Amino acid sequence: MDRVQNIIDRYLGAGKEALLSVLQEIQEEEGYLNAESIHKVSYCLGIPENRIYSIATFYDQFKFSPRARKTIRICEGTACHIMGSSLVAREIKKQIGIEPGQRTKDNEYELEFVECMGACSQAPAMEINDRYYNKVTPEKLRQILEHLSNFEE
Repeated sequence: MDRVQNIIDRYLGAGKEALLSVLQEIQEEEGYLNAESIHKVSYCLGIPENRIYSIATFYDQFKFSPRARKTIRICEGTACHIMGSSLVAREIKKQIGIEPGQRTKDNEYELEFVECMGACSQAPAMEINDRYYNKVTPEKLRQILEHLSNFEE
């Protein structure tokens, strides 16, 4: 039995209220939600696939394609925007050549804007693979990217 089916089986009988938990666990296990997994969830929990997609696309946490090795998320909330998140995004374009919604050809980096990270007093905020960085400036971003590159060598 595969890992996705094991996750679904733990929630059988829990009803439709378990959908978000199932999707979160599948994404944690697989890295994203693929069509096959959504089909299995639909069949086993009795929820139409279009309803699952409708719910999953509402939340920005769910992804429908494999992630890059490093996912950079920049807060675009009001405080972060005012404090220079666009300068950080511009520096990312300069350093690694991508804009929000894009990934590098080698699948090393992808960049996305998010509405709010809840770190308004520490703006602008950024996250790379679940590690948060606050008061990010273009110079601090260069140091972070250099550190990531050196750490992997």
